[in-house]
Amino acid sequence: MSKSKRPFILITNDDGIQAPGIRHLSQSIAPHADVAIVAPQSEKSGCGMSITWTRPLHISEFPWENETPAWSINGTPADCIKMALAVLLKKVPDCIVSGINRGSNAGRTVLYSGTVGGVIEGALKNIPGFAFSFADLIPPPLTSTEPYIWPIVKYFLENPLPSGTFLNINFPYNSKDQIKGFRLAKQGRGYMVESPDRRIHPEGAPYYWLGGKWVSNQEAPDSDVAGLEAGYVTGVPIHISELTDHEAFHKHKHSIEALFEKAAVQK
Repeated sequence: MSKSKRPFILITNDDGIQAPGIRHLSQSIAPHADVAIVAPQSEKSGCGMSITWTRPLHISEFPWENETPAWSINGTPADCIKMALAVLLKKVPDCIVSGINRGSNAGRTVLYSGTVGGVIEGALKNIPGFAFSFADLIPPPLTSTEPYIWPIVKYFLENPLPSGTFLNINFPYNSKDQIKGFRLAKQGRGYMVESPDRRIHPEGAPYYWLGGKWVSNQEAPDSDVAGLEAGYVTGVPIHISELTDHEAFHKHKHSIEALFEKAAVQK
């Protein structure tokens, strides 16, 4: 991208179009780029890359400040990106920015995140993406995150990551206090494990809220989990266009294929 060009950026999230995090994101980016917003009508946390097949999608215009074009969709973040690219936008965005999510998406929680799912949908189409999340469940003031959001996006627009790679960014706990800086990190191993909350319906049958609790692992010092715990904003470049385990492929290819060739001969 030319350094003199004003980029065109598509913004989405998984907390819903009325969440404060997406407004934080828009306010940080809009002074520097042309923006369009396409986000879920309601919260879709934990939906990952799920898409909607069993009911119709409805698109509604949503009023936004400074006449920024914005729409809500009764679907997931991935639905929003698909519909934005196929129906709503007249040109392909220079990048997709998602968030700011309420709650951390560090470690292996990226596999569940709808915030991340939106940018993966773009990355599959070779559109760069940035997923932003707060470790805090209550978003801190915009002033604590603003020095990082646009500079990170701008840097990687001017210094692109490989095609099919997006950046997963997390702000540390207590971001309203002093943030120590930014660390480009490796993906950590921590994740949320199920912790079902059993309750009893008035008619007597049990039901459950799935719930979850963080499971810590021994983390490398250069992981996103360790960086967040030390008070840094972390960014992890995650590559999704090639998911093959090449070591397993080369180790087993000939022996497993020979097994079935032998079985075919014996018939």
